[in-house]
Amino acid sequence: MTTPAHPRTSDELIRAEEPVLAHNYHPLPVVVARAEGVWMEDVEGRRYLDLLAGYSALNFGHRHPALVAAAHRQLDRLTLTSRAFHNDRLAPFAERLAALTGTDMVLPMNTGAEAVESGIKVARKWAYDVKGVPADTATIVVAAGNFHGRTTTLVGFSTDETARAGFGPFAPGFRVVPYNDLAALEAAVDGTTAAVLIEPIQGEAGVLIPDDGYLAGVRELTRRAGCLFVADEIQSGLGRTGHTLAVDHEAVVPDVVLLGKALGGGIVPVSAVAGRREVLGVLHPGEHGSTFGGNPLAAAVGTAVVELLETGEFQRRAAELGVVLREGLTALVGRGVVGFRARGLWAGVDVDPALGTGRDLSERLMREGLLVKDTHGSTIRLAPPLTITEDELRGALGTLEKVLTA
Repeated sequence: MTTPAHPRTSDELIRAEEPVLAHNYHPLPVVVARAEGVWMEDVEGRRYLDLLAGYSALNFGHRHPALVAAAHRQLDRLTLTSRAFHNDRLAPFAERLAALTGTDMVLPMNTGAEAVESGIKVARKWAYDVKGVPADTATIVVAAGNFHGRTTTLVGFSTDETARAGFGPFAPGFRVVPYNDLAALEAAVDGTTAAVLIEPIQGEAGVLIPDDGYLAGVRELTRRAGCLFVADEIQSGLGRTGHTLAVDHEAVVPDVVLLGKALGGGIVPVSAVAGRREVLGVLHPGEHGSTFGGNPLAAAVGTAVVELLETGEFQRRAAELGVVLREGLTALVGRGVVGFRARGLWAGVDVDPALGTGRDLSERLMREGLLVKDTHGSTIRLAPPLTITEDELRGALGTLEKVLTA
C-alpha cells in the first residue's frame, strides 16, 4: 500500500471509506484532521466549534494539556501488563475514583457497553449470592427509551427498533417500564429483581430529564424491595450536568455507578463499575475480567481526569454556563425551537419539523462552523466541552439562531 503523493481532500477521504468501512454510522460530511480545546479543523483547514464533545467523552476538550501530559509520561514507562500482574498505576486510580464517586470499590473496564455488561453480571451475582434469588431466575428492570450500548444483551432490552431489528434472539431476564414512572417501576419489581438499571438523564432519547423526586423515589423503592439501584452515568456523569454525577442533583447514592466516556479524557477508552463493597465484593478471580481493563495507560489518564474533577472547577463551569445555555435556548422557543430540556452543559433541542429533521439542521450548522449531532426526529443534542468560554457559547447560540431564523 502506497501513501498518496498529495493529501486527500475531505470528499476523497469520505469516498475512500465507503468500500472498506462497515456502514454502521452516518457521520456528518466533515473530515477532522486536528483539534484543540473546543475547536476542530478539517483537512482543508476549516475550523469548527465542537458542540458534541464526543457524546461527552471530551468533557475536558480536545487534547487537554494535563491529560496529554499524563498520557505522554505513561507512554514512556509502561502501557500494558494485563491483569495477570499488578501495575503501579491501578491502585491510585481506583482509590481516587472511589473517593470522587463516594463508593468503596472499582471494577475497571474499557468501554461504556462493557461497564454496563459488567454491572449486569455483578447485579445478577449479587442477587444469587446475597439476596438468595433462585439460580438463573434473576430479573433486571430497565426503562423504555434507554441507551446502554450496542451489545446483543443491551439492544435486547432497547425499545429502539433500529437498534434491535435483525440481531435477535435476545437474552431474557429484563423488564421494560416507562421512564420517569415510579408506579410502573414498583409494579415491575418483585422477589426476583436483582436491580433497577436506569440513566439518571436519558441522553440518546433526547436529553430526557425526569421529574424532581424520581431518582430519590427509585432509591427508596429499591431499598424497600431489597434490590440494587444501578445508575448509568456514562454520558451524564463526570461534570456534564453541573455535579460530579447527575444523581447528585437529588443527593441520591446508588449501589452501583457505571462510568465511561469522559473517564478516558478523549485519549483512551476507560470505563468503570463503581459501587459498594458488599456488591462488587461478590466477584472472585476468574469470574470476570478484561485484558485491557485497568491497563497502566488508562489508569494514568483516568487518574488525571479524576484530578481535574476533584477541584470542582468543571462542575462549577457546567452549572454556571448551563444558565447561559438555558437562557439562550429559551429565547429561541417559538423562533424555530418548539421545546428543549437542559441540565448543566447538556441540552436536547426540539426543532420545528417544518425547518427539517435534526440531520438537516446539523448539516446546516456544520456549514456555519458549528458541529452538533441529531437524535430522533427533529431533535439535536448540544454537549460542548466543559472548557468552552461564555463568549464561545454565546457565539454558538448566535449561530443556532441564525440558522433557525434564516
